[in-house]
Order: sequence, then structure tokens, then C-alpha cells
Amino acid sequence: TRPVLFSTFLMWVLADLFQALPEVGDIDKPKLIFIFDEAHLLFTDASKAFLNQVEQTVKLIRSKGVGVFFCTQLPTDIPNAVLSQLGARIQHALRAFTPDDQKALSKTVRTYPKTKHYDLEEVLTSLGTGEAIVTVLSEKGAPTPVAWTRIRPPRSLMDTIGEDAIAAAARASMLASKYLDTIDRESAYEKLTAKMADGEGVDAGIDLPTLPTELPEAEVPRDAGEPSLADQVLGNSAVKGFLRSAASSAGREFSRSLFGTGRRRRR
Repeated sequence: TRPVLFSTFLMWVLADLFQALPEVGDIDKPKLIFIFDEAHLLFTDASKAFLNQVEQTVKLIRSKGVGVFFCTQLPTDIPNAVLSQLGARIQHALRAFTPDDQKALSKTVRTYPKTKHYDLEEVLTSLGTGEAIVTVLSEKGAPTPVAWTRIRPPRSLMDTIGEDAIAAAARASMLASKYLDTIDRESAYEKLTAKMADGEGVDAGIDLPTLPTELPEAEVPRDAGEPSLADQVLGNSAVKGFLRSAASSAGREFSRSLFGTGRRRRR
């Protein structure tokens, strides 16, 4: 629903991968492919800094084993600096019904390698369904001659393959010999449970200590209502008065030593 936002996010992911992936050089097949559909939305009103970043990423990302495809109706929708970094070109039919369409067709033809076999302006307007003009990079890195090509439809299935196909793929896997058959091994818990059920393990020849038959008598707690000796002493009225007087005297002496006040003398 938001192609501009999504395309910008993909470019950010691509730039982040460029910083993280190791160098792999020129490999036969890319490890990862990014396809930007409606690529003209990515470059519409784009800043110069953004275009420079896209050009640098597209130029250097192939050494990381990553391929980038821009899908758009006209090659002129892609900036020249980015377009010059794209090695594979697949162009479907173009229709020139207006003067502007004719100008776009002429510009598109000039972006392809020259060929003596085709009149590209005529070919691009007469391509049928499933046909395209294709040029790629050779093993030496040079563009191949333009070829009028019939595109083979994908042989993959977009529907669910079904349980039979899944089972056939599982049986043909190299891991089938190890993981296809489920093995339910007897666990230690099951073994111990079986021994206890059979009565084994009760008498295994181990001398266990004899449990005492008579337990020592437990100490009878004192009645909570009977006061202890300390409670009786502290509860005495004379002792309470002595402690109260001692506490008052100690408090006065402490305050005098703290604030530096002496006793008042009687006149």
C-alpha cells in the first residue's frame, strides 16, 4: 500500500547488508536477490545524496554476492548513474502512441548495445506476450549482443503441493535414513517405574540404618499464663520506680553534657 516507503526500507536493508556481508567476489549465482518493483517511485523527487548512495550500493553490492533488480516500464525512469551499473537488461514491449512515447522509445533504444541484426525501435513495438529484448554481461564482463528472446514461464507451482509430494520429498532427502523413522527409546523413568511395579529394588542388598522405635519425649512447653522469673522481677513496683528514676537521672545528665548546661545552685 506504500510502495515508496517499502522501497526506501529495502534500500536501507541493502545498504546495511553491504556493510555486514563479507566479500565473495564474482560468483556464479547470487546468494540473495533484491527486486524493486515500481522502481520509478524510488527515484521520483529523490535527493542527490540518496541517488549517490544508491549508485554506490548498486555498484559495490555485487561483490558481496547480492543481486539487485529494478522493475519499471521505461529504462528512462532510472537515473543514468544507476542504469549504467546494471548488467542484465530485460525489456518487454513498448507502445509508442504519443509523441512523448516516441521520445521515450528512442531514448530506450540508445541505452542498449548497438546491433546489426535488429531494428530495436521496430522490435520493441512488435514484441508479443512472453517476448523480450535481453542483454546480459558475458564472462569477461562485457555486454552481450541484444537478443530477441522468448521468456520461459516459471516451472514452479504456486499452489500447495499436497501431502503426497511432501512425503515423497521427505523420503528422497539425505536425512531420511536418520530422521524418517521415529524411535521411542525407553527412558530411565520408565525403567525405574517398571522395577518398582515388579517389586525389584526394594531389597537390593544395601544395609540401611535401623530407625529407632522409641522417640525421646518432647519438652512440654510452659504454660503461657505462668510468668517467668524475669517477668516477676520487672513487674515489681519497687523495681519499676527505681528504673524510672534512674532513666530520668541519666536523661538529665546526658542533656547537660550535650548542651553544656550545669546544675543550678540554690541561693
